[in-house]
Amino acid sequence: MPETLADTAARPRDAVRIAAQDDVAVALRALESGEDVEVDGQSVRLRDAIGAGHKFAVTPIAQGAPVRRYRAPIGVATRDIAVGEHVHTHNVATALVGERAYAFAGPQAGAETRAPAPARSFRGYVRPDGTVGTRNELWILPTVGCVGRLGERLAQRAGNAPGVDGVHAFNHPFGCSQLGADLDGTAAIIASLALNPNAGGVLLLGLGCESNQLDALLERIPPERRTRLRILRAQSEGDEFAAGEALIAELMGLMATDRREEVPLSKLRLGVKCGGSDAMSGLTANPLIGLMADAVTQAGGAAILTEIPEVFGAETLLLERAANQEVFDKLSELVNAFKRYFLDHGEPVSENPSPGNIAGGITTLEEKSLGAVQKGGLAPIHDVIGYGERMSLSQSPGGLTVLEGPGNDAVSTTALAAAGATITLFSTGRGTPLGSPVPTVKIASNHSLAERKPGWIDFDAALALDIGMEAAAAALLDRIVAIASGEPARNESNDERAIGIWKRGVTL
Repeated sequence: MPETLADTAARPRDAVRIAAQDDVAVALRALESGEDVEVDGQSVRLRDAIGAGHKFAVTPIAQGAPVRRYRAPIGVATRDIAVGEHVHTHNVATALVGERAYAFAGPQAGAETRAPAPARSFRGYVRPDGTVGTRNELWILPTVGCVGRLGERLAQRAGNAPGVDGVHAFNHPFGCSQLGADLDGTAAIIASLALNPNAGGVLLLGLGCESNQLDALLERIPPERRTRLRILRAQSEGDEFAAGEALIAELMGLMATDRREEVPLSKLRLGVKCGGSDAMSGLTANPLIGLMADAVTQAGGAAILTEIPEVFGAETLLLERAANQEVFDKLSELVNAFKRYFLDHGEPVSENPSPGNIAGGITTLEEKSLGAVQKGGLAPIHDVIGYGERMSLSQSPGGLTVLEGPGNDAVSTTALAAAGATITLFSTGRGTPLGSPVPTVKIASNHSLAERKPGWIDFDAALALDIGMEAAAAALLDRIVAIASGEPARNESNDERAIGIWKRGVTL
């Protein structure tokens, strides 16, 4: 596993190199051409101006040689690169190819671990099945886009009620004109969202003639989980609005007696995600999220990692943590299947990073992935689940679950909530207001973003550069506990809640 700032002392600096094996350092501020910069006790004279978050060479790199960051190749040099030169897309190219064969070496007896965090608790809503919600909300889930606006209107009119943290409708354009696995994915996501512990009550809202039929959807939900669920078929009602309001009032009456109670951190289901990343994400925010994943899993809780295309080039780091052969085989097949998904559509597997990522200093998908996988911490991988599936705590006690899903922010945060995440940590270097059905905690990778967008950002991970990773981790865990106990995340304060469904098939 690559080293991070957690392994270094916090001290003022202009640039940082993660490991002695690395060929590059990352500028922590804008640097001028001709400036002398100290890196690991060595003075490097810059040949180019280097933007904050961008890289420069600290060793000579020959054309065709691998360029290393995080102790691993992030691509190959397309020409000779001298010490002090800017290292980016103009002189480095990806080395990623398609599918690969992987071999299981057995559970890693010497795998890295971290010391357990102090015991913590939060105030959550305990559900009859033993799961715990961080919110007690009423969710309106349309089966089809035709009634999406009806759901939103019902939510707007619902008002407040004792014991209910909010009423939210999650509109989407799908549920009809879909076939086969594509339709199945939509149904799976809606049904799994209905089972999230943050939903103290659920109204399944259908039209009547859609492909995503309510009766078939209801069969995906165990009978014992239907006591807080109501269904509305809009075409069958003379006044669908009045019928919906009556069902919402009924659910609110059931939810009125729900109360928060103190529960251990082991009851938290933590989703981890990144979006609008920059080169600082892999130095500050993602390692910090990894520490949070370890704190939760070491307490006996569970963490969920997705965005499979953003592990390409770093997948071996995850495969080394597979708990057994079965998990290894499922994970390696998932990675290769996602590569086939790209290739079958005539797209290269390396069509990433985004323009914003590149502007922020990320050069290749390998570099992006090596930073991104740090969000999963060091916990063993106990399970691999498909898109729309729910995490099983019995299969993943104190471990990491890997979830099939793309990198798209709306789609992947929705998939995390459907899998059972009750709070999601979302790192960002460029910034985004996006929120999912569950609290979506935005963690800035740099001071500039946190200062410019305080209405979007919940935590400034660049504090790790000032006070050290351990102190920053303690502060972030305090923030997570507060949000899990009811303090609103920025996305909730801004009423930024939405879902995105992965559309993979034809449209009729």
